[in-house]
Amino acid sequence: MTLHADPHLALVRRVQPLTTEGCQECLRLGSPWVHLRLCLTCGHVGCCDSSPNKHARKHAAAVAHPVVQSFQPGEDWRWCYVHEALV
Repeated sequence: MTLHADPHLALVRRVQPLTTEGCQECLRLGSPWVHLRLCLTCGHVGCCDSSPNKHARKHAAAVAHPVVQSFQPGEDWRWCYVHEALV
């Protein structure tokens, strides 16, 4: 696994998850999700690209917060949606 030196890492902040219950939008919609992603700019919790609604990717595109971290227990990898790479 190769990590990518990414200029978007400058947007990463120390964040608190806005929810620990699941994907924020899926919870409101009553929709299922597969895995969760934490926005490292604002703390938004969204569902992954394997989920039906892909809310984490939609959030990243809508508000220009491209770097997320897995919000799954025991995982700590980060992903940049702009560069489609681990960071």
